[in-house]
Amino acid sequence: MASNPSRRRLIADAGLALLGGSGSRALTHRAVDAEAGLPTGTCANYFPTKADLFLGMAERVFERLAPDPGRLTDLAELDGDDTLPAYVGYIVERLIAQPRIATALLELRLQAARSPEIAAKLGPFLRTNLDSDVAFHIGRGLPGGRDAVLLLHHVVNGILLDALTIQLDPETDPVTMARRAARRLVH
Repeated sequence: MASNPSRRRLIADAGLALLGGSGSRALTHRAVDAEAGLPTGTCANYFPTKADLFLGMAERVFERLAPDPGRLTDLAELDGDDTLPAYVGYIVERLIAQPRIATALLELRLQAARSPEIAAKLGPFLRTNLDSDVAFHIGRGLPGGRDAVLLLHHVVNGILLDALTIQLDPETDPVTMARRAARRLVH
């Protein structure tokens, strides 16, 4: 497998653009090469199987959605009942700001549900990220522990699905909804 990190990111970004814009049917090694402007066969050199490509895209999606360190510093200065809702609101804000990347994240999970090979690679990666989120949550002294983080993941995924597809209530702001849900969860 080839090991040029910037080329791997370019390929993963092209895959995410296709996945988020056109869905998994559009995602082929050849289509990723074309989207990235690379010679045919390049994607397969970096990601030999579709499961490898999906895992590479999963790694990249979390890099692309990483929080701004300055914003985390600002959030860390909050105190009281609004702290957890502010963090959860910021997560939804980041996801909604990049709808194709957020849609690609949902598509990655759907594809893993359909493919045991992809699930075998993506599942442990997602669970490791959950463990990191729990460690962050506890490290920041936020209420609720692992159970609260897991519940918030489910809430955020539902809010995200609603916001990116057919909204049940188009007048509802997803960030506000996430903050309200987090506030209710810990009270």
